[in-house]
Amino acid sequence: MDLQTLWFILITVLFTGFFLLEGFDYGVGILLPFVSKNDQERRMVINSIGPVWDANEVWLLTAGGAIFAAFPHWYATMFSGFYLALFVILIGLIVRGVAFEFRSKDVNPTWRKTWDYAIFIGSLLPAILFGVAFANIVRGMAIDETMTYTGTFFDLLNVYSLVGGLATFALFTLHGAVFLELKTDGIIRQRTQSVARLFWLVALGVVVLFVVLSLIDTKMFAEIRIIPVIALGLAVAALLFAGYNIYMQNNFFMAFIGTSLTLLGVVVLLFSTLYPNVMPSSIDPNFSLTIYNASSSQYTLSIMTVIALTFVPIVLAYQAWTYWVFRKRLTTESKLEY
Repeated sequence: MDLQTLWFILITVLFTGFFLLEGFDYGVGILLPFVSKNDQERRMVINSIGPVWDANEVWLLTAGGAIFAAFPHWYATMFSGFYLALFVILIGLIVRGVAFEFRSKDVNPTWRKTWDYAIFIGSLLPAILFGVAFANIVRGMAIDETMTYTGTFFDLLNVYSLVGGLATFALFTLHGAVFLELKTDGIIRQRTQSVARLFWLVALGVVVLFVVLSLIDTKMFAEIRIIPVIALGLAVAALLFAGYNIYMQNNFFMAFIGTSLTLLGVVVLLFSTLYPNVMPSSIDPNFSLTIYNASSSQYTLSIMTVIALTFVPIVLAYQAWTYWVFRKRLTTESKLEY
């Protein structure tokens, strides 16, 4: 295995971690105004992710940094092509982070409600726009021979990408509802059970539509390769497994495993169908960015590999310890910080 392939796999792992962890973060933020009816309940919902939300965002920052260092041409083309969309995501994440910290600084109900809706909007925008971005990459973008995106922002808002955005929105919201059921008690837990049952149906319908459109509008399944087939099978089976546990067993721990494996399957499916491309060109396949023509030098990749293999296990161990420390379910008697 060459270093370009290794770093493509590592970036896939980073985005998988981001979708799994920040996915339920976004889902909880989206559900905040709907499953909580008073300030005490809203504080419980926010505190369910309070100790971990900022650490979860590190996965995205690390993935972006890895792309910049390992595949600078991919980074440059992607950020120029998605400039406005990524700017909107950035604004959403900034507002969301500020809202977490500011909402409890004043007891005024209007103040707190304003920041609660900021959390909602700051969670909703990335949940949709990341799906739009990845769907466009899989579909192919107007990239010329100089690795420059020649389309417009509105070219990115096609039917396929919008369905991709709805798919990530539905999956993240379902993931967040299942997580929230595991972290809260009382009336909020009952409400999130109902939301999970609803959004499982929504997620199933949108995912099926996305797969059908992928067959029609992309080359995702033009070649039958073992890893994409396994990833698709995993995503579908895990989503059905989650639904079985939500509806038939009322076992939300197993349902959370199911939604996690669904997101794992989706990310692996997207990246494995791209390989060895990182940004296919819709103008000419020869203009596509690949892991080879978009990569850094061998020396840079070698240094990065040593650093990554040294520090990534430490970061993973620390984050696992954090989740273990804050594993208990929140109740009305719990100490709430946010």
